[in-house]
Amino acid sequence: MKFQGSDNYVATQDLMLAVNAAATLQRPLLIKGEPGTGKTMLAEEVAAALDMPLLQWHIKSTTKAQQGLYEYDAVSRLRDSQLADIEGSERVKDIHNYIVKGVLWQAFTADAPVVLLIDEIDKADIEFPNDLLREIDRMEFYCYETREMVRAKHRPLVFITSNNEKELPDAFLRRCFFHYIKFPDAETMRQIVNVHFPRLQSELVNAAMKVFYDVRGLPGLKKKPSTSELLDWLKLLVAEEIPVSSLQSEEGKVSVPPLVGALLKNEQDMSLFEKLVFMNQRNR
Repeated sequence: MKFQGSDNYVATQDLMLAVNAAATLQRPLLIKGEPGTGKTMLAEEVAAALDMPLLQWHIKSTTKAQQGLYEYDAVSRLRDSQLADIEGSERVKDIHNYIVKGVLWQAFTADAPVVLLIDEIDKADIEFPNDLLREIDRMEFYCYETREMVRAKHRPLVFITSNNEKELPDAFLRRCFFHYIKFPDAETMRQIVNVHFPRLQSELVNAAMKVFYDVRGLPGLKKKPSTSELLDWLKLLVAEEIPVSSLQSEEGKVSVPPLVGALLKNEQDMSLFEKLVFMNQRNR
């Protein structure tokens, strides 16, 4: 099975090649790119397109690699043993009842191949990727409590996303196929907009995209607006029935677009943009 895009996700040719290359090599696909460029959605759409179950592991700063394998609930076992009758409890005797299977265990033991998403791996501690090296590479791990080796019935199609908040270890990178999602050019962005807003007037799309790329091109922005923010902005423009004329400006004139808070997300960028507007108007 090869991924050839979907009706809900505009995938470039090089991105489709990366997905299929990772599947052929049986390596995790490490996806990097600006926030809002569709890294997480890619795994969801590949799973849907290939008709495979999707398991998701969203990483936090406190996430440990062991949680993806399993966790032993010793507290519950102690409580149950205290509440059991004198003769004991069959449930307490079986330690398997207190093993909480993590996402990797579920993926390894699934009856059919699954898509496994490890989302925002760079949020975790720097040792997190290293702790998963053997499991990701050999598709097996040992459960000490039950004294069993858990081996993958089928190798899952693994997607790992990163926002580049931390550098990942070289040994981990060696085990992955890498792809960087470039920010969409105007033509690709237009296709993305058409997927989400197929009936939107072309005049509004053209005006909104011009404003969007002008704002994005402003030097010195702390956070440039992303694809998801453009879609949010378009949704607001339609909901508030903002006329196209409000987005259009006289040649050479810069103005603050309506609902700009959907595009700029911090006070430094708002202040920078307002200064640009003021300087532009004063120089006219």
